[in-house]
Amino acid sequence: MAKDKTLDDLFLDTLKDIYFAERKILKTLPKMQRAAQSDTLKGAFGKHREETEVQVERLLEVFEMLGKPARGKTCDAIEGIVAEGEEIMEEFKGTPALDAGLISSAQAVEHYEITRYGTLKRWAEELGLKDAAALFAKTLAEETRTDADLTKLADAGANARAKAKTAA
Repeated sequence: MAKDKTLDDLFLDTLKDIYFAERKILKTLPKMQRAAQSDTLKGAFGKHREETEVQVERLLEVFEMLGKPARGKTCDAIEGIVAEGEEIMEEFKGTPALDAGLISSAQAVEHYEITRYGTLKRWAEELGLKDAAALFAKTLAEETRTDADLTKLADAGANARAKAKTAA
């Protein structure tokens, strides 16, 4: 175990982690969009996919600022969250609870992203990477807004529909 690891190393490691995660999410969002029963939820997943594409571009900018190649590092956390979401899609397909389950899965992703971007923003500030910190702040605000939007969708009917005996 190297004893000379620094915040710079931790920052790059976490950047690689979220880069992997965002690319995994980009592959998963179309599946969630197709699985969603509500047109509103389908639209929300489509919008988030577009946002995620921009977020990946921001991550590429940060790698460029650092003079490092854009490489992901397998993120076991996002792998697990995505696997749970796929399980919900399979187990609740065609049921009134599917959309509520999809929302909960999407919020698990958002909460993971919020923790990562919040940490990266703080570390970028600590390391004097003001431009990177500003990019992370933009993404953090988007992820926080997406989480709030998902809560609104759940409260606007997905959770109530999940209590029904048959799908809408």
